[in-house]
Amino acid sequence: MTGPVPPLPQVGAPDDPPGGGDRVSLAKAFVLLAVGVVVGVVLLNVGSRSPADLGLPGVTTTTSTTTASSTTTTTAPVDKSAVKVLVANGTNTTNAAGFFSQKVGALGWQTLPAVDATSKVPTTTVYYAAGQQSAAQSIASSLGLKPAAVAPLTTSVPVQGTTGDDVLVVVGADLAPQVTATTTTT
Repeated sequence: MTGPVPPLPQVGAPDDPPGGGDRVSLAKAFVLLAVGVVVGVVLLNVGSRSPADLGLPGVTTTTSTTTASSTTTTTAPVDKSAVKVLVANGTNTTNAAGFFSQKVGALGWQTLPAVDATSKVPTTTVYYAAGQQSAAQSIASSLGLKPAAVAPLTTSVPVQGTTGDDVLVVVGADLAPQVTATTTTT
């Protein structure tokens, strides 16, 4: 079996068919690359959608939205002349209850005769009976007190005989320096 050896086909030989045979032309490479990029972009776009966005049957998406709201409460003006206010002296300052009773009365509130508290208190508190919170807040504000100085009227207040009173002001040592000597009632 000796004899002449047939020549091996050579790549790019003159007898190759047009278009390059085993070679890939540069134009074909760019077309394939462009198709790959387009397919990649489409797959990324579809992959980032929720199943409901794709229109698949039986798939729904629920979106919840929370909004902040505010409530403004307005109250009717208080009829000051109908609110019974008792002022009690919870200090060592003479006539503190009388002084502040006159001050509250001058603002239009119905004041009762001033009394002494059963004990001394460091800070003034304005107590209110049921339904009288806005009246108590108004009185506290007119005396220059903070909202924290307003509290519900209970049996533990340092004043006896508050039944029937709408608002009780127990003057503390914090307001005592305001008392002037010109007041003549107790």
